[in-house]
Amino acid sequence: MSENSEAPGTPPAAAATGSGGGAPTPPGPQPEPIRFFGTTWVDHDGGYGLRRVGVAAGSLAAAVGSCLALRFAYQGLAIAEVDSIVGMLVIVMFAVCSAIAFRKTWECFGARPKDPAREDSLRGLKSIGFIGSLLAYFFRSLIEAPGEKLHRAEYESARTQFEKRRATRTGNPAARKRPKRR
Repeated sequence: MSENSEAPGTPPAAAATGSGGGAPTPPGPQPEPIRFFGTTWVDHDGGYGLRRVGVAAGSLAAAVGSCLALRFAYQGLAIAEVDSIVGMLVIVMFAVCSAIAFRKTWECFGARPKDPAREDSLRGLKSIGFIGSLLAYFFRSLIEAPGEKLHRAEYESARTQFEKRRATRTGNPAARKRPKRR
């Protein structure tokens, strides 16, 4: 969440009218954009429903296409006449990696990773199990924009903290009138 209403290096006039020259940017924290959705998740406007349908269809189509590619790879193993144990290992490897990738991707939609270093070490495993990640993206987009619940909770918390800090301010100390000295 960014609490700055203007980007670094922008003139004050551009910050007052927003980046597009439209409505002024409200003070306080700004919502974090979500991939494919931008900030439409905040008010569910700007084609939010169509975007969810598109993301769901796209992730499902990518998962189906990936399964077909893996099927061709498995047929290549059969054509190469490798031992049946190798074929079973390949199937088990993709199934286990996909299950782990699905679980980790689903968990990331609800909470930030507690240990980012561990998440980085799982990146290779998640890329092998990419079908699981695509399916997690598909199922989550049927419910909401993937990551919307987490982003909404963080945004609401930041807005609440901002309003609380703003309400407890006593004003500009330099603008206070000083008592006259005699």
